[in-house]
Amino acid sequence: MSSHAVQSPYHQGSRALQKKVGVTDLADHVGRSIGQGIRPVAGAFLELQPMLVIGAPASSGAVHASLLTGAPGFVRATGPRQVSVAASPPATDPLAEVLTHDSTPLGTIALDPRTRRRMRLNGRARPTPRGLAIEADQVFSNCPKYIQKRELYDGRRPEGPGEPRRGTALTDGQRAFVTAADTFFLATVHARGADASHRGGNPGFVRVTSPYALEWDDFPGNAMFLSLGNLAENPRAGLLFLDWTTGTTLQLTGTAETSHAPDATRTVHFTLTEAIETPHASPWRWSAPEYSPANPQVIPPNPSGAPSVGMCRKS
Repeated sequence: MSSHAVQSPYHQGSRALQKKVGVTDLADHVGRSIGQGIRPVAGAFLELQPMLVIGAPASSGAVHASLLTGAPGFVRATGPRQVSVAASPPATDPLAEVLTHDSTPLGTIALDPRTRRRMRLNGRARPTPRGLAIEADQVFSNCPKYIQKRELYDGRRPEGPGEPRRGTALTDGQRAFVTAADTFFLATVHARGADASHRGGNPGFVRVTSPYALEWDDFPGNAMFLSLGNLAENPRAGLLFLDWTTGTTLQLTGTAETSHAPDATRTVHFTLTEAIETPHASPWRWSAPEYSPANPQVIPPNPSGAPSVGMCRKS
């Protein structure tokens, strides 16, 4: 195997999409920012974060995205390639069981709405007495595109997490929740590991097409096509929606595929297998958003919470 192949952060699925869109050279340039080491500035960023999103395949093979929270400092770089997380998912979380094993493939993203910065760290996790230790395989930052700015209010919410509500179809309330969202997190997997990424836009950028399906347009990004490349190889996916005011989370697992329109629009179609809604899963309270100036225009969502179809138009 050539040294280029060893060092490349991309697998065949990502490469095929880069070639299809004509961004191979740009992807190679951007890919040089992906390393295994955690630089001091990255370690300092992690220590300021009150939440970390993780993505992984469960023991069943279904892919999930989950939220970990703690006081700033609960995520710390403890070595050139290692991160310590002083938190683990509750027993009711779909990733709780698999994260009791050593060498679990894990994708993570630390997103700071206060500064519109984000950092992704993918690697292998093992349980520790306090939570998790993650050995990094890929560490990189992304641009602030599509991140909504929010401020973190002081103090934790008094309520603890409620009992999760599970179902195989979205309720009317959940459909309204998704339609009103300006942010969600996407977990995907491939043969070499797992990845967690961010998706953002104005409310309505995620369109609910039935109680079992939703879709979103893939906005221009960093040309890596890590998430869509993973889906081309393995369609299983996990989505995490967060209510930034109440702390409620909605975790969706299922499959996703990407369609390519003649006008170069890419749309991701997600089919639901299971939905898990957990009231007050996060103890943190965030302000109303200041939407990213990069967000494409979207027709406002239907206030009735009915499915929103064809709501996105090109900016």
